[in-house]
Amino acid sequence: MTHLSLRRTGLWSVTTALVLAAFTGRLGAQKAPSIPHEKYTLPNGLEVILHVDRSVPIVAVENFYKVGSGDEKPGRTGFAHLFEHVMFMGSQNVPVGKFDEWLEAAGASNNGSTNFDRTNYYETGPSNALPLMLWLDADRMGWLLPTMDQAKLDLQRDVVKNERRQGVDNAPYGKADETILPVLFPKGHPYSWDVIGSMDDLSAAALDDVKGFFRQYYAPDNATITIAGDFHPDSAKAWVKKYFGQIPRAAQAIARPVAPAITLTRDTVLMLEDRVQLPRVYYTWHGVKAFSADDAALDAFAEIMAGGKSSRLYRTLVYEKQLAQDVRMSNQSQKLDGMIQLVVTAKPGVQPVELDREISQALSAAIATGVTERELTRVKNGMRANMLDGLASVARKAFQLSYYNYFTGNPDYLAQDLARYDTLTPAMVQRAARTHLAGSPRVILTIVPEGKSTMALTAATVGGIK
Repeated sequence: MTHLSLRRTGLWSVTTALVLAAFTGRLGAQKAPSIPHEKYTLPNGLEVILHVDRSVPIVAVENFYKVGSGDEKPGRTGFAHLFEHVMFMGSQNVPVGKFDEWLEAAGASNNGSTNFDRTNYYETGPSNALPLMLWLDADRMGWLLPTMDQAKLDLQRDVVKNERRQGVDNAPYGKADETILPVLFPKGHPYSWDVIGSMDDLSAAALDDVKGFFRQYYAPDNATITIAGDFHPDSAKAWVKKYFGQIPRAAQAIARPVAPAITLTRDTVLMLEDRVQLPRVYYTWHGVKAFSADDAALDAFAEIMAGGKSSRLYRTLVYEKQLAQDVRMSNQSQKLDGMIQLVVTAKPGVQPVELDREISQALSAAIATGVTERELTRVKNGMRANMLDGLASVARKAFQLSYYNYFTGNPDYLAQDLARYDTLTPAMVQRAARTHLAGSPRVILTIVPEGKSTMALTAATVGGIK
């Protein structure tokens, strides 16, 4: 999903440019490569994935914790992201600030991110830095609590609050997600609050709450360590056993969240005034889980409709009729649930009702007549190019192995993932769009400039999708 909270700049940039038509045949015929790996589990439950790539003397370590904002409880939101910050505040054998300092001195870099389903931490550096990376990661997994105190919590709580102010409270259109999510998903749904959490919940977080969160989720039996790059497997195994092997399992089994049934039965039209210059409309439908039957088809439909400058809606609204500044559509599938979202920003002087009319017509026409083989081929090649491009980086491969392992149980799922798109037909894409978009209830949010509430779409003015 797009709700990704990074401590610093994100590591994985998404390749958005689609390949040229001349490249189509070559990509289509290319066999999906395998990512050779070894997977095993320590007695304490820690999953370990090893992938050797000696092309360059670089190694990446991915620490993948199976906890995200979806594991939080109402009234205690924002804990997963808050803890992402806390994990960089030192541990029993690593004083505050030394985690970054020692890695940088070794020529390595590190970062972390949080979303609905997981929290990950990663390092990339020269091969000889691998034992340092593993020792640092093990120390904060096993021995963070002895140094966790109120001062550290208060410091990182203030950092996260400031991040929220910059990214949500004081950012143009920043409150869209936290306005839409609790309406799209029923109360108590794991995805019904934003990843960053509410300001009130962050303020209310007590030291014992945070320690309890760590004890429950930051245990080896709730984590995967992936090592990718130039290293010797025997040495890596010895270091993993030495540093991580003595960390105990969690005291109690984790109760995973369950997504309740969606209760949205009709369109819900919302309006929000903000300090913005131009109105923006968000259309959000309930979607599907990642890797479920219609997931790939909905990805393709979203890409064809508004996935880039060559998409249908971008050509019509931005280039030809010049009604919109931008338009984008995405299928955001996660482990427990998903959503489909289309976002459009009006040009100066254009009313949202004009945009809505064009969007309703375009979506209805696409559902009625389907997409073309040429459009679908373009999307397939773009998906394949993006996935294969990721194999050039050991850090990307480390993340992908961890991601596939968590979502499918198979770290080397790349070929199957590519096959989901390669086997798509226009009829499959049309059927998925009709099933999940045509006549399906939506949350429609218009964010308008302050004092301009009359610009917003209403239940009487919004068009239907047939």
